[in-house]
Amino acid sequence: MNHSRTYRNLINKEGLVSFRVAVKETDLLVQAVGGLEETTIELVLRYRGVIESYIQRYPEFRKTLTPWQIRGPAPLIIRDMATAGEAAGVGPMAAVAGAISAHVGADLLSYSSEVIVENGGDIFLKINDPGTVAIYAGPSPLSLKIGLKVYPDDKPMGVCTSSGTVGHSLSFGKADAVCVVSRDCALADAVATAVCNQVKSGKDIQKAIDFGKRIRGVNGLAIIIDEQIGMWGDMEIVPLG
Repeated sequence: MNHSRTYRNLINKEGLVSFRVAVKETDLLVQAVGGLEETTIELVLRYRGVIESYIQRYPEFRKTLTPWQIRGPAPLIIRDMATAGEAAGVGPMAAVAGAISAHVGADLLSYSSEVIVENGGDIFLKINDPGTVAIYAGPSPLSLKIGLKVYPDDKPMGVCTSSGTVGHSLSFGKADAVCVVSRDCALADAVATAVCNQVKSGKDIQKAIDFGKRIRGVNGLAIIIDEQIGMWGDMEIVPLG
C-alpha cells in the first residue's frame, strides 16, 4: 500500500543521506551520515535470520497473541520482543518491527553519529538537532497535519505508530493512529499495538491512555481517531506546514 509510505518524506533531516532497504517483509527507510546500504542489508539479514531460526524452533512464537515465556537461552532480539510483549500484554510479534529498527539502528551508530531507522511506522532515532516526526493517521483529517517534536538526547529513542485503519498489521481496534514514545523501541511498538486494540471509538481514548501510561518505560502517547486526539506524557505535538 503505497499511500501508507507517504509520511516517509516528512521525517527527512538535513545533512543525512536517505536510503531504502527492503528484505522480505522488512522495508526500512534509513537516514544516516553516509550511504550505509550494504551494512544495513547485512544487519537486516542477520536479525531476520535470528528471528526466523527461532520461529523454526518455536512456531508458536510467530502465532501467539499472548505474552511469550522464554525457556532456556535466546538471542537478545528475541528477549527484547518477548519482554516488550509481556509488558504490554500482547504477543512478541507485536514488537518485531520496533525490535528490528532498534537493533539495526543501534548497530548503525557505530558508523554514523546520527541515525533514523523507520520500519513501517516504527522509528528508532538518535539525532543531534531537534526534528519532527509526522503522524500518519490514515483517513483521519489530522493525518499528516500534526507531528511530534523530537529533541536530541544522549540516548536513542523509539517513536512507534500503530493503526487499526492503515496497513497490514493485525489490530483489533479502530484508532487511526496510536503513537508511543519510549527509550525502548520494541516496547513502544508493542504498547502501540496494545493501546490501539483498545480503541473502538472516541469514547475509548481516555481508558486506552490510562492503560498505556501505566506501562513502565512509556514516556508519552497520542491517540487519534477521526478528528479526536488524546495525549499523555512527555511529548510535544506541533502543526505541520
